[in-house]
Amino acid sequence: MRADARRNRDQILAAAEAVFLERGARVSLEDVAKRAGVGIGTLYRRFPTREDLLAATYSARFLAFAETTRNRGEKIGPLDALRTYLQDLVRYTNMYRGVAASLGTVLQIGTPGCRATSEEGARLLTRGQTVGAIRPDIRFDDLVCIATAISLATEQDSAPQARIAHLAGVFINGIACPQAPVERPTSV
Repeated sequence: MRADARRNRDQILAAAEAVFLERGARVSLEDVAKRAGVGIGTLYRRFPTREDLLAATYSARFLAFAETTRNRGEKIGPLDALRTYLQDLVRYTNMYRGVAASLGTVLQIGTPGCRATSEEGARLLTRGQTVGAIRPDIRFDDLVCIATAISLATEQDSAPQARIAHLAGVFINGIACPQAPVERPTSV
């Protein structure tokens, strides 16, 4: 990438970060371009859709999120690991108001962070299914749908942590195999 193209990309990402934090993900992309000091055509050449821009803006965070989840390793049981993953995914999603409705699309964009987050969620799901703790008919897409629903339900709360934990627990209890031992949530 040419130096000026790299500079424009970096300016767009920095501006998007600032504008999304201030006003949410549904802000006008023209406002992002203006804040970055580039034309809207430059923004669209780099990021053809809002979801592309969101995915690029989230990529580093999602990489860190996936690494943190992996580092927990096998220290916690499969249900608790998936519950924690779901809660944390919702917290990351709620960082910018308005992202929840686009979460599924954003995760499919293919940035390194989006891929790592999806792969880690799929790994945790498979781990739980392999040991018989999670129903075999559950797919990663189901987790994304639930993360979206929980994000939408909590993104306007001033202190959403308890509600996120409760809703994630309701979902995890619903997908646990009946014979799976009940895991008490651990603090991670």
